[in-house]
Amino acid sequence: MASAADSPYTLLEDYEQSIQEMVSQLQNSSEPADSKCQVNLRLWRSNKRSLSPWAYSINHDPTRIPADIPEAQCLCTGCINPFTMQEDRTIVSIPIYSKLPVRRLLCHPPEGSGAKTRRKKKRCHKEYKMVMETIAVGCTCIF
Repeated sequence: MASAADSPYTLLEDYEQSIQEMVSQLQNSSEPADSKCQVNLRLWRSNKRSLSPWAYSINHDPTRIPADIPEAQCLCTGCINPFTMQEDRTIVSIPIYSKLPVRRLLCHPPEGSGAKTRRKKKRCHKEYKMVMETIAVGCTCIF
């Protein structure tokens, strides 16, 4: 019988915690928030060492758990030529997308909502539904 440590699955709480740790690292990073199309081999993050470099921004949605998700944005229109280390626009840099599980807030009007209750501010009975959301996770080069 396999133990929990051998399981290929991740608990939802662990997954959401790892997303939050990534967001915190981005918010507290001492690395420059570079938006230039260039490769920096001295940085440890793979997104700056790629031939199709990207930066992360925080995709914020208060009706989702987790509310903040890091999302990749390509820094180049083309790709970095590994021989010249200059941008080559005969090759195109495109985002790589992945579907991530998130909990989406569903807002149901309260019981017995009629014409009188429409004038008042709607109250929301908080209920979440697990859905898959498409997020850019990196960038790659295509011809």
